[in-house]
Amino acid sequence: MTEVVSIRFRDRGKTYYFDPAGVELVTGGKAVVETSKGLEIGTVMQGNHAVEDDQVVQPLRPVARAATEDDLRIEQLCRQREKEAYAICRQKIEDHGLEMKLVDVECSFEGTKIIFFFSSEGRVDFRELVKDLAGVFRTRIELRQIGVRDEARMLGGLGICGRPFCCGSFMDEFKPVSTKMAKIQNLSLNPAKISGCCGRLMCCLRYEQPAYEELVKNAPKNGAFVETPDGYGNVNQVNILRQTVRVKLDGDGDDAFRQYDVDEVAAVPGGRPRDGSQPPHVLVLKPKKAPEPEAEAEDPWQMPQRLVDAGSSPAAPEGEDPARRSRAGQGEKEPSGGGQPQQGRSGRNRRRGGQGKKEAKPTEQRKPKAPEQNKNRSAKPPQRPKTEGPAPQEQSQKTRSKNYYNRRRPHNRRPKSEGGQSKE
Repeated sequence: MTEVVSIRFRDRGKTYYFDPAGVELVTGGKAVVETSKGLEIGTVMQGNHAVEDDQVVQPLRPVARAATEDDLRIEQLCRQREKEAYAICRQKIEDHGLEMKLVDVECSFEGTKIIFFFSSEGRVDFRELVKDLAGVFRTRIELRQIGVRDEARMLGGLGICGRPFCCGSFMDEFKPVSTKMAKIQNLSLNPAKISGCCGRLMCCLRYEQPAYEELVKNAPKNGAFVETPDGYGNVNQVNILRQTVRVKLDGDGDDAFRQYDVDEVAAVPGGRPRDGSQPPHVLVLKPKKAPEPEAEAEDPWQMPQRLVDAGSSPAAPEGEDPARRSRAGQGEKEPSGGGQPQQGRSGRNRRRGGQGKKEAKPTEQRKPKAPEQNKNRSAKPPQRPKTEGPAPQEQSQKTRSKNYYNRRRPHNRRPKSEGGQSKE
């Protein structure tokens, strides 16, 4: 194991290993290291850590020091100088009429060299441009031509997925991408749909390629002659992710399509026999494993169980009603009386579960109700005899209203014949 420090320059590109040389660095900080171009300042992507010896290319360049305030101030001055150099170089390119696109400018940490990155479709003669730039900045000038992928990495932007470019955010180096990857993944071969902003094939086509290659090994190709449990036929469609195939069986008409799992079909070597002989039997069905029952996940919105359940409550002592004990566990009030609750007129008495009447306090005495009032309350008033007169249809509206209201009498009043008073 070798102790190293991971450092990236200008927050893009590849991450390099350096020898910490006894310096403790923190992830996210700045450090000054020795490179082939001299001293450079970079960002610490990972602090002191150990890696395998085969991942390190010896000899490792050492870390000079952790970045100080003076180093950070020099880095800020270099960034300001790069902006000025970018504007001056663009003006010089227009003056010379060169067909080149200036992409980025880098100024070394020690200020000994300025590098101009540009892109162009062909070769460009920029010797006169270098002389003019050297006369302006009085330092070493280098012009470097880059490709469209490097240009996209330096400029940055958003891809069709809505996220920043992979090459400008986390990719260390470019890896080859081919059209075969798009074919295996059943993607459209339209260049506009599988190409990135740089005009090349999208780098993300390579991410899922190993998984697709593993799935393709078990699935037959489209159009292959296969054997199924129902007979022989040709594969019409293959679904790589679901591991299913659609087969057109022989002798069942043009619309005889059936869907099988990849394990239920087997490709016949050599394809369909030409002489009309019986194809060989190559299918070997494997018993399918029963799916394991999944553990039910707890619902966060489910009501909690009761702390005291009637079924799990301890045995009630002798002379105690089990139903009464379960009601007490559920928070209900016990009845005031010891016997069965009686049905009373008051809903409060029914909920309380006691007798229909409350027990009187010893200091209070209830006044007995008059028997005549109780008798009159329960007695029904006699019906009023019908009066002779014209039919209701022949009476006037005023007369019908008067007769209607005269018939109404409260049920708790005595009729006039029994000594009561009636309102006319």
